[in-house]
Amino acid sequence: MRTYKYLVPVLILAAAGLACSSQTMTGLTDTSPAPDEGQPAIVDSAPVAASGLSILTDTSEPLVALYERVSPGVVAIQVTTDTGDGLGSGFVYDTDGHIITNYHVVEGATSLEVDFPSGFKTTGEVIGIDTDSDIAVIRADAPPEQLHPLYLGDSDSLRVGQSVVAIGNPFGLNGTMTLGIVSALGRTLDSAHAAPDGQLYTAGDIIQTDAAINPGNSGGPLLNLQGEVIGINRAIRTSSTAEGADSGNIGIGFAISINIVKRVVPVLIAGDAYDYPYLGVSSLPELTLAEQAALGLDRAVGAYLVDVAAGSPADAAGLRAGTESTSIQGLYKGGDLIIAIQGQPVQTFGDLLKYLINHTSPGDTVTLTVLRGQEEKEIALIIGSRP
Repeated sequence: MRTYKYLVPVLILAAAGLACSSQTMTGLTDTSPAPDEGQPAIVDSAPVAASGLSILTDTSEPLVALYERVSPGVVAIQVTTDTGDGLGSGFVYDTDGHIITNYHVVEGATSLEVDFPSGFKTTGEVIGIDTDSDIAVIRADAPPEQLHPLYLGDSDSLRVGQSVVAIGNPFGLNGTMTLGIVSALGRTLDSAHAAPDGQLYTAGDIIQTDAAINPGNSGGPLLNLQGEVIGINRAIRTSSTAEGADSGNIGIGFAISINIVKRVVPVLIAGDAYDYPYLGVSSLPELTLAEQAALGLDRAVGAYLVDVAAGSPADAAGLRAGTESTSIQGLYKGGDLIIAIQGQPVQTFGDLLKYLINHTSPGDTVTLTVLRGQEEKEIALIIGSRP
């Protein structure tokens, strides 16, 4: 059985090898290189254009203009820890010297160096971290002429197939730009925040892209073609599973949606911790036909509840998890199937998580539409805070 954890994680991890730690995942790798990695292999991946015998108009100029406008705001981050050195990327958030990057880039840092495209280098200090979404804020001691804040876009407006670019520091190659598309929206990954039972909460509203992202890209911006940051590059899917083996881009990268960043970063800069909404449930990521049949459901869409934490907001609202054995080992029927939140359809657990993270806060009351047996019910729930 496959489950995704949100508010009370369970022991069974999601399919596709998404088990993770703060630094690496099985089949999924953060994009900060390990200390002392070798030089990357050189691969000629330049696209080849052809159109009969005609000479194509050069379509690269908009990308050139985008890079020239945006790249001054993208920085390389050199990290020293007790166990070695590492590399990452980041971008300028404001003219006060705040730099945005990933939490896993700066985790355990004893010193930080921030390198600007102009050649200017300075020290940095971590002033705030968010382990739920893998976000960190650094304050860099830099003069005003070095600070070129990037404009933050709207990740809710993204569409699959939309062109995007990534700029960062892969393998220490500063200022590298790659081009791709939004491959999918609403993905989920494990966070680095452990629940009281030791299991990891789930990070939601993750953007999937095929723009080439490699070790060292972590913390750098994913941008639309208007030059707006729509995500922070966080991790890559990799075919390498051996410990210590090199990992590289295979066309599946993941970025934190910028709308989450826009909610979290001002709180971190103010010196506080961001308070994530909490229901107290664990859910299947999505339903297969076999699971639908075993559960006796009339549909294969929705977030099916496999656990409701005692004393949680979901428990107080009367939500139910499955308790009756089925033909699938470890899967129990009789649980609620959440099919909408505030009237917005929920086809998968990721849809529920995306809505909660982007549109609710602790203390808000939301209405969940659930299918309980053959009966559709409206259940009001007061959202709590993640323990």
